Amino acid sequence: MGDTAGVNGPPPSPAPPSVALSPAWLHRVLDAARTRLGMDVAWMSTFTESTQHIRAATGALDAMHVREGMQPSLEGSFCVRVLSGQLPPVVTGARRNPDTRELAVTADLGIGSYVGAPVRAPDGRPVGMLCCVSRDDGAHLDGAAARTLELLADLIADRLAEPLPAPPADPAGRVRDVLSEGAVVTHVQPIVDLATEEVVAYEALARFPGVADGPERLFSAAAAAGLGVQLEELAARAALAVAPRLPAGRPLGINLSPAALLSRTVTDLLLDHRHLDVAVEVTEHSPVDDYDALEAALTSLREAGIGLTVDDAGAGYASFRHVLRLRPDVIKLDLALVAGVHTDPAKQAMVTAMVSFAGATGARLVAEGIEDPAEVRTLRALGVARGQGYLFGHPAPLL
Repeated sequence: MGDTAGVNGPPPSPAPPSVALSPAWLHRVLDAARTRLGMDVAWMSTFTESTQHIRAATGALDAMHVREGMQPSLEGSFCVRVLSGQLPPVVTGARRNPDTRELAVTADLGIGSYVGAPVRAPDGRPVGMLCCVSRDDGAHLDGAAARTLELLADLIADRLAEPLPAPPADPAGRVRDVLSEGAVVTHVQPIVDLATEEVVAYEALARFPGVADGPERLFSAAAAAGLGVQLEELAARAALAVAPRLPAGRPLGINLSPAALLSRTVTDLLLDHRHLDVAVEVTEHSPVDDYDALEAALTSLREAGIGLTVDDAGAGYASFRHVLRLRPDVIKLDLALVAGVHTDPAKQAMVTAMVSFAGATGARLVAEGIEDPAEVRTLRALGVARGQGYLFGHPAPLL
């Protein structure tokens, strides 16, 4: 899975709104949320400029180190990444997901799965979050879980009291610094043939020297500030500079969101490099508003010989819709399907269905997030030919 994200939604508010909610009523809503979704803990938080204030929480609070009144970092949270489009509203397999595994909150709270929905002011600004978390991987969660939580978050929003805070000032000074300095380097991660473990392709991943808290947070800050496409373009330029150094016949996948692909400067950049062996990996988790426009942009790229990959297939309703509408050349199976596939008959059945779908549409399958040789053996037996993950190599600079 890639590092970029599209531009989705405004940033959080800088100060918590006053809240006129009956504690008993709010706890009933939280109990309903976690019970309906089969989760360990539910909470409702409001935002400050740098933290989220957990106003109410129910469930296995001690086991997951959650308490009412705590104020964890907003920047290091799942919440801000959902708001900016860096994460989907439903996260499964959080301890193996490359976008969440290194976050301190994942280990601190023991998060295996997460569902989040913003609590919005009347003008649409997110002023808080309704969240459910569990210690298990959440294999049962899907798009319906996100929609359920969205409905409950809307109920909470209806009871928020005035006045609501004004939007924050520019939160993205370091993003602007990176953009002005062009401070990005490209790491590549191999994709291998599962039968021979020979490298057959690579994925490009952006890294930002001097940004200590990782690329995910920078992309999240950029998206929240309306600079996501610019940062993606910078990362794409760096990846295209690396592509000529790869062995012949080993295409390089470049992560780009639908928002970036609808930018003329980004598509022109790719077309100017049509002589290179590259492919676009569509990374957006949320639904696409205008598939006709996206398909038109992708058609021009594919006619120029630039391949198309859909990332995170199986992660939720958005990725499946991407597969059905965009008809990609390559489909990447989400790591939530891959992790522990050798012990889970339900995951095996889903992978088998994806193998059949890929065969019928002429797409190639790549299993993401492989870390266990037993997963390789099962995936091969199920008909998956290619894989990617730490078992075969971490992202690293091209030597």
